[in-house]
Amino acid sequence: MVENIVKAQREYFSSGKTLETGVRITFLKKLKACIKLREDEIIRALGEDLGKSATEAYMSEIGMVLEDLSYHIKRLRGWAKKKRKSSPLAQFPSKSFVLPSPYGNVLIISPWNYPFLLSLQPLVGAIGAGNTVILKPSRASKATSAVIKSIISEVFPEGLAACVYGGDGLNAEILTYKFDYIFFTGGKSVGQTVYEAAAKNLTPVTLELGGKSPAIIDKTAKCDLAAKRVAFGKFLNAGQTCVAPDYVIAHESVAEKFTDSLKKWIDKLYPNALENDCFGKIISERHYGRIKSLIGGNVVKGGGFDDGKLKIEPTVIYPATLEDAAMKEEIFGPVLPVLVYSTEAELLEIIQANPSPLALYLFTASGKTQKRLLKKIQFGGGCVNDAVIHLASTSLPFGGVGGSGIGSYHGKKSFETFSHYKSVLKKSNAVDLPMRYTPYKKFYDKLIRLFMK
Repeated sequence: MVENIVKAQREYFSSGKTLETGVRITFLKKLKACIKLREDEIIRALGEDLGKSATEAYMSEIGMVLEDLSYHIKRLRGWAKKKRKSSPLAQFPSKSFVLPSPYGNVLIISPWNYPFLLSLQPLVGAIGAGNTVILKPSRASKATSAVIKSIISEVFPEGLAACVYGGDGLNAEILTYKFDYIFFTGGKSVGQTVYEAAAKNLTPVTLELGGKSPAIIDKTAKCDLAAKRVAFGKFLNAGQTCVAPDYVIAHESVAEKFTDSLKKWIDKLYPNALENDCFGKIISERHYGRIKSLIGGNVVKGGGFDDGKLKIEPTVIYPATLEDAAMKEEIFGPVLPVLVYSTEAELLEIIQANPSPLALYLFTASGKTQKRLLKKIQFGGGCVNDAVIHLASTSLPFGGVGGSGIGSYHGKKSFETFSHYKSVLKKSNAVDLPMRYTPYKKFYDKLIRLFMK
């Protein structure tokens, strides 16, 4: 099945059907209309897979895809135009430009935690840039994956975009084929497998991975507001968010105050969490068991769970240490360790135990602290005095660094990620400067040095 789709997409791309910008926009408009028409169906699927409420499903997935579609549809013609560049004097007379060009046949592998958003958002960029796409969503989020497959088959001819998902061997099989670009979102171990497969064909990749993203609460932070925003960012989607605050590092002078506020906001935002329809469930028994095993140490809030519903209460560990189980791996669930620091050197040492996080959240009222720490700490992206919301900005590229990922996307950056920029210098036939040709002369040397210095 996969082999036939790969072949069909190579033929489709070779036909030149994806090169016309107007055609790409037409398909993006069709996709947007289809999503709007089937919104209730998507919401039901996200509720079945992850226990998301209708509001959370729209706010964190459907609405963000629609926003990105609108952004592309409005600006795509401008992005796709050739861009004039200056030409060196030594090449006078000439014109220089770069021409955005699609890579060709793209493979997108998406995860289960935001199954609709993280499947459709990269697809929008790939189609907008003029590529064909095979999308492989997660089988763990089977209800949403089924809806995605239905939407894609309704909107696109199979030669342009197709959705495939299935059993254990599908990832391994699909990675045996040669693609012109691979876009992967998921865990580091599978990301390494994808990277190795891509390297065999020298295929460029974007890898959106993860890591332990810290939230720093310095001594000048507004603790109550910081606690509210950290609680939102951490417990959204029951903590199953790649950019969720994985742990907090609070200054010793405010750590107790912050933790008390955090407990208060958990009670306000997620009362009776195990019965609360606004608080989601863990995707599978395997992940549920793994997260439960991380609950230990000084649990000061939550810690309860419901095996039948696969739900775990928002849980706070305070004071936590680097030796706690929750600090040994990315949590990816509703468990939040709060560590304490006294000096900036100690703060940086804690972060270096889990370097290059996907996100960093700094809560401070000090401009000097902000400037200093944002320069010193390596991270993919983040917020000052908030959490997670940078992910929702179409004007900000999103991606990791080091072990948290390679490359970025969102908005215009998605178009750029899935485009190769051809550099072209067009030379005039009217004049042909003689100094580059042999035999070389001393006078020509002087001219060359005049032009090139």
